[in-house]
Amino acid sequence: MALHLNLLHEEILEQRQRQRDPLKIGMMVLSALGAIMVVYYLWNAYKVLEIRTRLSQAQQNWAKVEPKVTGAQKRSAELNSIISTTKVLDGMIDGRFYWAPFLEKLSRCVALNAQLISIDGTVLDDGKISIVIDGLAAGREPRAAAEELRQLLLEQLGQSYNDVKVEFKSLEDLDTIVNIGGSNMAMARFGINATFNTVAAKPTPTPGPRTKTRGEPKQ
Repeated sequence: MALHLNLLHEEILEQRQRQRDPLKIGMMVLSALGAIMVVYYLWNAYKVLEIRTRLSQAQQNWAKVEPKVTGAQKRSAELNSIISTTKVLDGMIDGRFYWAPFLEKLSRCVALNAQLISIDGTVLDDGKISIVIDGLAAGREPRAAAEELRQLLLEQLGQSYNDVKVEFKSLEDLDTIVNIGGSNMAMARFGINATFNTVAAKPTPTPGPRTKTRGEPKQ
């Protein structure tokens, strides 16, 4: 049997220990992590550079488009202002009160034995119309002639308007005698207050049938 002597046993053992040294292993791990971090940083730097390039392009494109957008916004604001003004004017035109139809109805109520002295009309803020009429009526019963005019005016206004009220402000006999159709007739002075609404009132909602709950006694 041959005998082998290893004179380098101690050196080989030291070399193996150096290879297994934890510090060396840790340095190798740290070096690997450092390399990974460097790659990660370079990758993020590339992404940031790409994003900045896109941002620069977007800013350039926006600089070209911005004047048109600003002009379009100003034009839109002008058009909206015009539309708002037009709506207000349309509302005023649609909601205005025309005196001609009222005067036509009033003319139908004035008989030959009646004469109107003055008419004073006011349009109130809530859409109501207030009118004061002063006049003279003649007849065997001048008060009855004035009452007939009031009734006719109430009927005529009620056909087109809402909340119509026609009342006497004053009614007094005069000592003056007037000749109408060859007959002497007495005269009376009257004042009439008429109010009506040009806007129809909103209908009151009708309550629906009540739902009976469990345990509620029958009625």
